[in-house]
Amino acid sequence: PVLVDFWATWCQPCQVLKPILEKLADEYQGKFLLAKVNTDEAQQLAMQYGIRSIPTIKMFYNGEPVDEFMGALPEPEIRAFLDKHIPRESEGLIDQAEALLAQGNAVDALALVKQANQMDPENTRALISYARICATMGNLDEAKTVVNALPAEAGESQEVAALLAQMEFDSIAQGGATIADLQARLEADNNDSEARYQLAAQQMTQGETEAALENLLTLMKLDRDYEDDAARKMMFKIFDTLGDHPLVATYRRKMMSLIY
Repeated sequence: PVLVDFWATWCQPCQVLKPILEKLADEYQGKFLLAKVNTDEAQQLAMQYGIRSIPTIKMFYNGEPVDEFMGALPEPEIRAFLDKHIPRESEGLIDQAEALLAQGNAVDALALVKQANQMDPENTRALISYARICATMGNLDEAKTVVNALPAEAGESQEVAALLAQMEFDSIAQGGATIADLQARLEADNNDSEARYQLAAQQMTQGETEAALENLLTLMKLDRDYEDDAARKMMFKIFDTLGDHPLVATYRRKMMSLIY
């Protein structure tokens, strides 16, 4: 990435911004290049890029402008601007860890994400990934501790909501009966609400999302009051894990038809 500072000698905000940009260029150690364009000396270039006020700072990637800001922003805001466009070394390790986790290799995934966290403690994605791996390995207490310590903005993200929901399914399923046992209980007694609820949680841990939703809908029909409307609450948690998946619209509509 190339950060281009469009400036002029007579511009006081430009003089305020100049040392901040130079400091950050040194600090980032080559992760971006800082270029300066004096708009008085390069008027045609300034016109080409639509510079109407200075300072204007443009970020270029592969020769094309991708972002910009105007004025002498405070240093923290400029850092945030840079971090949107400059890959963090820790991100590569987290991506590798997530790939290993998807392959079922939680042990090596955990080692990589710990390395990412040591390298970049401010990267909340490493903490979320660590919590996800802990939950996958059955260490739900550690996962909850990490999630509870996340900064407010990260803790309110859809990704964390999905993780918390999945952890709840895991917690319900831990130490419980197997799917086969629960299905046998329902065959013997279709009104066994506890078996149906636990079966839905077990199915979620196995990736059988639609089957879980169907069981929860059935539980709402047969025993709406079970554990203070637990079936409806679990359905909302499943929606958190699915994000924009088409199943959300389908089952939200089915659920609302039961409620109203």
